[in-house]
Amino acid sequence: MQISPHLGFSGQCAEAFAFYEKCLRGKIEMSMTYGESPMAAQMPPEAQKMIIHASLAIGDQRLSGADAPGERYKKPQGITIAIDVKEESEAERIFGELSRGGTVQMPLQQTFWARRFGMCTDRFGIPWMVNCGNPA
Repeated sequence: MQISPHLGFSGQCAEAFAFYEKCLRGKIEMSMTYGESPMAAQMPPEAQKMIIHASLAIGDQRLSGADAPGERYKKPQGITIAIDVKEESEAERIFGELSRGGTVQMPLQQTFWARRFGMCTDRFGIPWMVNCGNPA
């Protein structure tokens, strides 16, 4: 079994996934708009260019996402995407990119459990934790 986060957006999914592809050094495997889908005729004109499904491969893991049309979008609550990396420099790079234009809740720093740990919400409204644990 594998658990994969699915992120919701209100019209910025394509932009966010292009950013995550670069920041997380992944590869967008699939991206389809509502207008390209079998549901195209049922969607209003303003939803045609919104993303119905995007999938980003990061190593052997997947991050998926979509735009919620109209009133369906809800701001993320009670969930944070956690990233664990082995190298401090990678934690610093990723945290720097994710937090740029967003909000930092906890600056990236040394803690009692990690060489580097920080929390931020990116410019798309997605909350992240970046962790670089202590060596075993």
